[in-house]
Amino acid sequence: MLKIDHERCTKCKLCIRNCPFGALSIVDGLLQVNELCTLCGACINVCRFDALSIERKKASKEELAKFRDVFIWIELDEMGETIQPKKVALELLGKGRQLADALGEQLVAVVLCGENCPELNKLGQFGADKVILCQHPLLGQYSTDGFTHAMCAIISAKKPAVVLYGATPHGRDFAPRVAARLKLGLTADCTGLEIDAESQLVQTRPAFGGNIMASIITPYNRPQTATVRPNVFPVPQPGHDQTVQVETFNLVLNRSAIRTRVVEKSVMADGNATRIEDARVIVSGGRGCQKAANLDILRSVAGQLGGVLGGSRAIVEQGWIPHTIQVGQSGTTVGPELYIAAGISGAIQHVVGMSSSKTIIAVNKDPEAPIFKIADLGVVGDAVEIMQKLQALLAAHSHT
Repeated sequence: MLKIDHERCTKCKLCIRNCPFGALSIVDGLLQVNELCTLCGACINVCRFDALSIERKKASKEELAKFRDVFIWIELDEMGETIQPKKVALELLGKGRQLADALGEQLVAVVLCGENCPELNKLGQFGADKVILCQHPLLGQYSTDGFTHAMCAIISAKKPAVVLYGATPHGRDFAPRVAARLKLGLTADCTGLEIDAESQLVQTRPAFGGNIMASIITPYNRPQTATVRPNVFPVPQPGHDQTVQVETFNLVLNRSAIRTRVVEKSVMADGNATRIEDARVIVSGGRGCQKAANLDILRSVAGQLGGVLGGSRAIVEQGWIPHTIQVGQSGTTVGPELYIAAGISGAIQHVVGMSSSKTIIAVNKDPEAPIFKIADLGVVGDAVEIMQKLQALLAAHSHT
């Protein structure tokens, strides 16, 4: 809470003028704060008389000890013939296993679904000690209200220490709502997770346009929650078949609580047969490809290598490719076996989305381009000319 020292306060109103939320005012001759305050600290920074401070209540060790276990939301992929966990959910089970072991606690997979649910024992093979299964007819299709209600109920009842979500469109949609409803901290788009010496979750994410990496902790309340970018952690090797403990969570949910309904589903065509986040090979183009028509060369090379086309934000803004295949901070995070960056300079916003690729080949006519700093192989030259030559070589090789 914001603490006001009325003996020091001179009612100069400097803090009032600098509050971005209109949370401060003079009432009955005294400075007062209202419910609009977000504890941003802007007023403290401008106060010349040290009359303002933020007083935080830090939970005691006894209170924090009531929260145990690492929970992973298992997002389901319903596009195929059978319901399966999405790749990012398996990635989080692998990292979650490390976090749970560091805490000496259990790893719990949380499944929200309708009548059909995935093979739950598979989650045990990827590291889960237990599965909380929440089945309800209204959870058969994703909705913001339904999933928020279900996750809030589970967290309130089970009191986990850590809750992780994939930073997918659905995860980014309802995880902040869960945090706001339960008054929790949430770190978005994490690229690193560790447990520190005080058993706190250290959440690392790019900040200020990717120019710095911020390490964030949540010492004042539990659970600690975060969304995690896909493809930053590897999928663990599955263990032996084993029967995982399944706990059924009974949810009370009325249709009236869900304010939206899906009237139609459509898949946006991006020209790729495989989703970019699942591709083993990605050939990405940037402004150095000169014009949209030249991307056909990159698409051909990608096809010859069994991969897909991607691109930088610059060519998305030019309208050359759809946003669905943009790689980078404001697009998709990828981690293929092979990433070819043709005509991409290597701005940090792009690099944070592909730096976990196993092999990176960069093609750029500027020998000082930042992309060469992270490339395993760099080729200095015109991106279009070099990609044309690679296209011809691959075509010749396929006929031998």
